Amino acid sequence: MPNATKKNEEPEKEVTSAKAEDKKLVVKKPTAKKPAAKKSVAKKPAAKKVAKKPTTSKAAVLESEEVAAAETSKGGSFISAVGRRKSGIARVRLIKNGKGVITINGRKLNDYFGSYNLREKVVLPLKTVGQEKAVDISVKVTGGGVHGQADAVCHGISRCLEKLNPTFHTSLKKLGLLTRDARKRERKKFGKKSARRSPQWSKR
Repeated sequence: MPNATKKNEEPEKEVTSAKAEDKKLVVKKPTAKKPAAKKSVAKKPAAKKVAKKPTTSKAAVLESEEVAAAETSKGGSFISAVGRRKSGIARVRLIKNGKGVITINGRKLNDYFGSYNLREKVVLPLKTVGQEKAVDISVKVTGGGVHGQADAVCHGISRCLEKLNPTFHTSLKKLGLLTRDARKRERKKFGKKSARRSPQWSKR
């Protein structure tokens, strides 16, 4: 009987050895897939190329902005000033050696101000000094109504002319074009119908 047990044990060893051989074969298969990891490493430089593209676009944008600034300033020779009236604020640029072109918010003077009186008010400081056709003016106006904006542009242009030539100060000052007009609509008070109008009161 002891011999029989030994015989029974021997086939079990053979089975275990066969299983070990199968495991070895199974373990060897993943080693063959190593080249796949190398492919992922080779694809990394492509991502770097994509990251470099925005730098060229930024340079192009900066160049376009410089060209636009050169065109608007006509050589970069201009004088800037700010004019105010009521709630209107006008940022004025006086370009030297111009032809008398006036643009307001990207539009011509006749298109922006339809009234003749408002247009004459804007051109008044240029006429008093004699620079009506010697300089170009570009303006950006915000706030207020049409009359307040016209006065603000007039104030800004007169300040630019004073910077252009200090001898213009006396002629502009006589007409009151350099002074900031601080007059403004008074606010309504509580308990009253307007700034000062009180409600009607009857004694009896």
